[in-house]
Amino acid sequence: MSDNDTTIPARRRFLVQSAAAAVGAVAGTAHAEEAAPPGIPDWMRAPGADVGSQTYGTPSRFEAGLTRNVPKGLKQYTSASSRSPLQDLDGILTPNGLFYERHHGGIPDIDPAKHRLLIHGLVERPLILTMEDIRRFPSESHIYFLECSGNPGFEAIKGKTASDLVGLVSCAEWTGVRLATVLREAGLRPEAQWVVAEGADAAALTRSIPLAKCLDDALLVYSQNGERLRPQQGYPLRVLLPGFEGNMNVKWLRRLNVSAEPAYSREETSKYTDLMPDGTARQFTFVMEAKSIITRPSGTQRITAGFHEITGIAWTGRGRIRGVQVTTDGGKTWQEAMLQEPVLNRALTRFRLSWTWDGTPTTIASRAIDETGYVQPSFEDLTAVRGLKSFYHNNAVVPWRIAADGEVANGYA
Repeated sequence: MSDNDTTIPARRRFLVQSAAAAVGAVAGTAHAEEAAPPGIPDWMRAPGADVGSQTYGTPSRFEAGLTRNVPKGLKQYTSASSRSPLQDLDGILTPNGLFYERHHGGIPDIDPAKHRLLIHGLVERPLILTMEDIRRFPSESHIYFLECSGNPGFEAIKGKTASDLVGLVSCAEWTGVRLATVLREAGLRPEAQWVVAEGADAAALTRSIPLAKCLDDALLVYSQNGERLRPQQGYPLRVLLPGFEGNMNVKWLRRLNVSAEPAYSREETSKYTDLMPDGTARQFTFVMEAKSIITRPSGTQRITAGFHEITGIAWTGRGRIRGVQVTTDGGKTWQEAMLQEPVLNRALTRFRLSWTWDGTPTTIASRAIDETGYVQPSFEDLTAVRGLKSFYHNNAVVPWRIAADGEVANGYA
């Protein structure tokens, strides 16, 4: 069988052709100084940098363009955000320096030795805990995603890149103490139904958390991806509510008030409610629904005809992703993508699909299905129910349009 035999799978043909091209390049090497083997590159001719020259590790200088997506002209002491560069990341974990941010009153500079957590209200034993006290409790580490509920708004779907569209989502390993453990230390009274969390930022962001969630998988977190929380992520202490909308995961946590009713704070009345077509508003829409996006190929990237691996991320606040379907023909047909193992509870899931593009203009997209059977909706199906007046909880399918020259662009535009 020849290498040109059409019965050879597309992926194998791609690898065979790539190997042949590489051999040809080596055969044409005229000077040993060239970097490609068997040449000796410059960086092999002298010792490299001293390990002691960097007290905190940094990426290669050739990766200097890999940064958070910060909107131009946004003043960080106001209500501001930055986005993860989803289209440039691999796997499911987001590096701490690229984790998305959302702030309502800037980033406070908190001395952990002076920080205190007050637990009061409907408890038998009000507590004031230092960070040292909190770290004495039994700790746990779990991988969870975190997503802003306005990711994106219903009228904010014209961004160019995956980061522009849904970059307000990231995933990390979080370490801390079960909130249930600390609440039981304080002793809950029978009438307790809610826990009102307050942050120590200038906005004193306040959110009401159902007691059932607090006693389930909620964490008081002090570390992220193995190191202490960064100030942007709530140093020295934050709430982590797996699967719940991002703003409820209160950062710079200073107070937990156990109560019989929610606080009806600014962030759960005038904000973070979902305006419906009939003028009513949904309130306390805690859980982030199933969602996915193709990150490669995606907006502003360019591809050539031939073999490609379509890849992206999927997630759901209701548990695990059961499957991801991908269309390469504008929704006429859908194929099952491969899920990267392990598929974790309330974490990002990486999916992949082998694809050979024939050079014909088309539209690609993905849709997630979670373990409850919920299927990520199209934008048309979602807005038929929710309308366009809402801002939060837009989990619609994201299409990417591929032109004849291989340029990839937002399919909504």
